[in-house]
Amino acid sequence: MKKTFEISDRLFELYHRVHRLVNESMTEEGVSLARSKFLFFLSKLGPCRSTDIACALNFAPRTVTEAIDGLERDRLVMRKPDPEDRRAKIVSITETGRVVLEAAEHPRKQLLEEIFSALDDEELDALFDIVGKLVDRTDEIRKRKDEAEEAAQIAIAR
Repeated sequence: MKKTFEISDRLFELYHRVHRLVNESMTEEGVSLARSKFLFFLSKLGPCRSTDIACALNFAPRTVTEAIDGLERDRLVMRKPDPEDRRAKIVSITETGRVVLEAAEHPRKQLLEEIFSALDDEELDALFDIVGKLVDRTDEIRKRKDEAEEAAQIAIAR
């Protein structure tokens, strides 16, 4: 049986290869994988502040601001004043952004179907279950770490 770190290395290798291929195919259609994350978020949740995007996508606020600057320059998103906070802006996807996102989604889905066609239905079901277990375990570990960090901060505050 393969060692844990060998399997982990293979998973990372697979992730990076798939990521690279998907990014290339989407970029050929007009929007990179990274930019599509912002557009997808805005298309699903609607207009919101850049701070909401940063929090939801777990990006630094500066990264989000720079990404939005580029998306706005390309007319894929637009900013409007926030009626509840004059210092903030509301970001929303434009019709052009929706068209570009939809065009880029097709090659992404097609490529993923091609990659996963190497597995039969039984293997896909098994992989789905295995990945689910690993996601659950990472969530458990994250929760434990967060709880330990909170406890340490409380102890320091006392």
